[in-house]
Amino acid sequence: MSVTDSPAARLQALFEGHRLTPTQRRIAHSMVRRAADVPFLSSVELAELAGVSQPSVTRFAVALGFDGYPALRRHLREVAPAEPADRPASYNEYQQAVEAEIENLRHLAQALADPRPVRRAGRILAASRPLPVVGLRAAASQAYGFAYFAGKVHPDVRLLHEGGTMIQDRIDGAVRAGASALLCFALPRHPREVVDTLAYAREAGLTVVTVADSAFAPVARHSDLLLPAAVGTGLAFDTACAPMLLGRVLLEAMCDDLPDAQARLEEFDAAAAARGLFVE
Repeated sequence: MSVTDSPAARLQALFEGHRLTPTQRRIAHSMVRRAADVPFLSSVELAELAGVSQPSVTRFAVALGFDGYPALRRHLREVAPAEPADRPASYNEYQQAVEAEIENLRHLAQALADPRPVRRAGRILAASRPLPVVGLRAAASQAYGFAYFAGKVHPDVRLLHEGGTMIQDRIDGAVRAGASALLCFALPRHPREVVDTLAYAREAGLTVVTVADSAFAPVARHSDLLLPAAVGTGLAFDTACAPMLLGRVLLEAMCDDLPDAQARLEEFDAAAAARGLFVE
């Protein structure tokens, strides 16, 4: 099945072009994550899945142009697989969390069947000197991991992982130094300062590339190119295997547009060996 034929992609296409409220974006995000199961859920079940009220689900269906949720569900059954995905009932809560992450990775693999968005992002990031990388609160570790590896192949990576009034100063400094783009990792719960930071970056003339948990995330309207990768929500704290992997894929795409990337890596390996940096 190609990415354009997947249930998630069909749902994504259904939602595109509609101005959705934050509550409606939450419903849409939940539906994309459970695309194979959604056509078989009642409005009450969908409301519970998304953590909203049942009338919110009805208003959401009307916002998409349907008479109500039953009409939306009939439409979904026409474009979805004939039956929901089987899930072993014997899984405990920890196994269910792992299975959910595996499903998130499957959705990411389907999305990457069209490599053009990631390749475009790689070109944009490779061309920016310096390259600011933003990740606040829950997304700080994602930004740190990307910046750590990117610094081995990119000549000037600037990690912005602490919020507050200084972050705009650091964006100004990057722009003065010649930056043309900014990479942001944005994960729930989405801090208001991340949204404000991306708005400021675009006003400063930077092209904003964002890795977010959903195409309907609050940062979407302030991103020039958004690459979605879902997070797991089955445990007390969200899990972010798919965003992490997407960050590594983005690194690979960026390396493809840095002609001296391999030489820089070999230079680092030689220096590390000379210093005895790693235990063999």
